[in-house]
Amino acid sequence: MSLNSHHLLVEVALDLANSLNTGDRFDRLLGSIRKAIACDAVVLLGFRDGMLTPLAMQGLSSDVLGRRFLLAEHPRLQRICDSNKPLLFANDCDLPDPYDGLLVSQLGNLPIHSCMGLPLYSDNQLIGVVTLDSFKPHAFDDIELKTLELITALSAATLKTALEFKKLELSAHHAQEVVKELTQEALLKDGGEIIGQSPVMQTLKNNIELVSGSNFTVLITGETGVGKELVARKIHQLSERKTAPLVYLNCASLPESLVESELFGHTKGAFTGADKARAGKFQLANGGTLFLDEVGELPLSTQSKLLRVLQSGEIQPVGQDKVEHVDVRIIAATNRNLEKEVENEQFRSDLYHRLMVYPIHLPSLKERGEDVLLLAGYFLERISRQLNIRQLRLTSEANTSLLNYSWPGNVRELEHVISRAALRAKAISPHQAIVSLTSELLEITADTPVSSLAELDTPPTNSQPNMSLKAATEAFQKRVIAHALQQADGNWAHAAKQLQMDRSNLIRMAKRLNITVQKNTQITFN
Repeated sequence: MSLNSHHLLVEVALDLANSLNTGDRFDRLLGSIRKAIACDAVVLLGFRDGMLTPLAMQGLSSDVLGRRFLLAEHPRLQRICDSNKPLLFANDCDLPDPYDGLLVSQLGNLPIHSCMGLPLYSDNQLIGVVTLDSFKPHAFDDIELKTLELITALSAATLKTALEFKKLELSAHHAQEVVKELTQEALLKDGGEIIGQSPVMQTLKNNIELVSGSNFTVLITGETGVGKELVARKIHQLSERKTAPLVYLNCASLPESLVESELFGHTKGAFTGADKARAGKFQLANGGTLFLDEVGELPLSTQSKLLRVLQSGEIQPVGQDKVEHVDVRIIAATNRNLEKEVENEQFRSDLYHRLMVYPIHLPSLKERGEDVLLLAGYFLERISRQLNIRQLRLTSEANTSLLNYSWPGNVRELEHVISRAALRAKAISPHQAIVSLTSELLEITADTPVSSLAELDTPPTNSQPNMSLKAATEAFQKRVIAHALQQADGNWAHAAKQLQMDRSNLIRMAKRLNITVQKNTQITFN
């Protein structure tokens, strides 16, 4: 090793020791590696359960941090993980490169280039890898083995330190063995992962970690499609109840006559059709967590009985005189403004305050900035596996379109947009290894409000002089929705896009306002 390289790496070690947080450590590590070894791209990835998760990168498109690489589908990465020392690939290696089409300074298939991987071990266990790529053939041929071994050790120590710091952050909430498991899961595991680096998402993650160690009731608020169920699962997963059941109930999907039975169960013969006793969701969740999605849709009659459970832990199955005690943590979610629902006497004030012990608000996708690109990368990697496409990438124009769109359907809409575009792209280029998604394939444009709203009379011409504010508001809502449906030829999805709201929310509001679309696309309301 040259004297300059030795001094550089010593400086790197001292620099990393003074870094304040994990992200800072990772960025400094990769920057220092590039000073020691000239390369066009370098990536640090964490390893768990046959999968590599990018933790930091330089020289690649930003969506890479959202991707998850299954070793079974990426033979180069598999070879690195199978090695116990730095691995240099031949310049003409025919194994597909996982970063084809993703390098910032190179479009399309990677030409003959230099590729190297450093497996990172801690206590004889693989915890991650570092990959280096250079467009210059033979760029890594003359690097001394000692230099590579020292960089590998430094990288492994940095990753291990990050994992250890994460354990210390969680130790106040969990026993040490639980901390060890959950730390690696939060950093490295795919599925149920909350992806995002924006300030609002960092705040969200902090709130989740803080409340998970308690038994507090949590109310999750946010628009449709932002991931409220995912947050509920993460809270349960990080709680001391994680080995007990997490039971889900969509309160909006049940007829009012069946809600009480679904929640509390019923005895045989309790009502017509009850041919046998049936446990309710509270009984199934005993000892664990019950997630009440769309809790704002519960009828007032059921709200009073839910309040009783929150106050005393007692339930009474339909048709049974005896009460039962249950130990259930409640996590509720809604896209409604419950405070306004309370003002309008559509939701009980006492239940609202019982649910609001620890409120968590989920930001909409348009509030999350460049998180949309990380999420796009996550969906691209997953969809490429589903469609058997080796590499899906976004053009720079497509990235701009994703960032400029307002995403009324939030993360769910992003997933559907990426899926449709990938399917169209594959149909256009069925035999290409690297498939690019253009802004045209995404089929998203800057949102425009419903046109001609100025033509709508305000107040409505059919309003009465002494009409209440609530009635006047509903009358105006009817006319705006009807106008949007007429413009969209009765298409609910197009009308929802014009109104900048989710389709399911529009249908629910229209139902409440008695708005219907006839077969001839005629719009009627009472």
